[in-house]
Amino acid sequence: MSKLEISLEGRVDSSNAPAVEKELSEKIGEQDGREIALDVEKLTYISSAGLRVLMKLRKKFDHPIEILNVNRDIYDIFETTGFTELFDVKKAYRTVNVDGLEVIGRGFFGTVYRIDAESIVKVYKGKESIPKIENEKKMAQKAFVSGIPTAISYDIVKVGEDYGSVFELLNARTFHELAQSEAMPLPELIAKYTELLKIVHSTRLEKGTFPSYREKFLEYLEVIAKHLTEKQYDGLKKLLTDMDDENTVVHGDIQMKNVMMVDGEPMLIDMDTLGLGNPVFEFAGLYMTYQAFEEDDPDNAMSFLEMSNEFVDDLWNRIVDSYFVFPDAAHRKETLAKIALASAIRFLSLIESTDLKEGDLGRKRIAHTLEHIDELLDVVTDLTI
Repeated sequence: MSKLEISLEGRVDSSNAPAVEKELSEKIGEQDGREIALDVEKLTYISSAGLRVLMKLRKKFDHPIEILNVNRDIYDIFETTGFTELFDVKKAYRTVNVDGLEVIGRGFFGTVYRIDAESIVKVYKGKESIPKIENEKKMAQKAFVSGIPTAISYDIVKVGEDYGSVFELLNARTFHELAQSEAMPLPELIAKYTELLKIVHSTRLEKGTFPSYREKFLEYLEVIAKHLTEKQYDGLKKLLTDMDDENTVVHGDIQMKNVMMVDGEPMLIDMDTLGLGNPVFEFAGLYMTYQAFEEDDPDNAMSFLEMSNEFVDDLWNRIVDSYFVFPDAAHRKETLAKIALASAIRFLSLIESTDLKEGDLGRKRIAHTLEHIDELLDVVTDLTI
């Protein structure tokens, strides 16, 4: 059920408090159990008479009331009178203009801009991104105290009609940018990148700290079930349920656009995808970025990653061979098959859940991914790597 949002504008004082109380009472009385939020972005003043109106409403309806977009002056009034203890009061977001700012990274869900030499902002589309940003901040804090090199957002800002997270990252550049520009020798960059991967995957936390990736992939399986034969569905479900529900940290979207180089050391951003599970789930996401997308859309590598297909393929193979120690070619092939199968589940779920399923390209991707699932189920006996 959606939240009931009511706006308060201008002044609320003794001259109009009774009328405001009557109007709010009527609107809240029709809320049918929905959560209530008062948007006070355009409220310029509230007197003690206005505060009494809010107290009456709180007592009358005995229902939590959230107060949003509170400017500094109004917030000071609420804090001084103790209203911040009685209501869920949220300050108005600082505004940031990104026009003309350098873009240092573009992802599927957001764009990263450099504000100045010391800070960046990652901008997500729409107001619905706020819970995602707030959740990312909480998960980043948990990762940071666990020893994972993590950038912590210190501010949530409004960017036009969108919202973003601000990070203090001195002279930061993404690993993706460094790979593109060849500002750092690629073998050295890959070594630092896979070293970070191993730090993440060597971190083990209590189950429940982050979501289970095994359970997440079982949810993906239900999303794509409509496309699968009974044999495919049963085979994939068995592989997933047979896995141990590991407590190894998995970033989930650790492609190079989400890794920053800060003073010569790697640091992670985009932490809302954190979970626990086998590293196969990590590499499934990387495979999707560096291999799956370009299979049926050869222009994707250039349009999304701004790299040639040859460079992206080389990057992927360097990452694999730097992270793993394969005793022979057969073991390499076996590991890549597991990664590709896990990636197929995630990729098909992403396609089905977004407008990527539309058009000829969407249909082609679905068909080819199903073909890969068929082929890989014949050779993959477990998904653990």
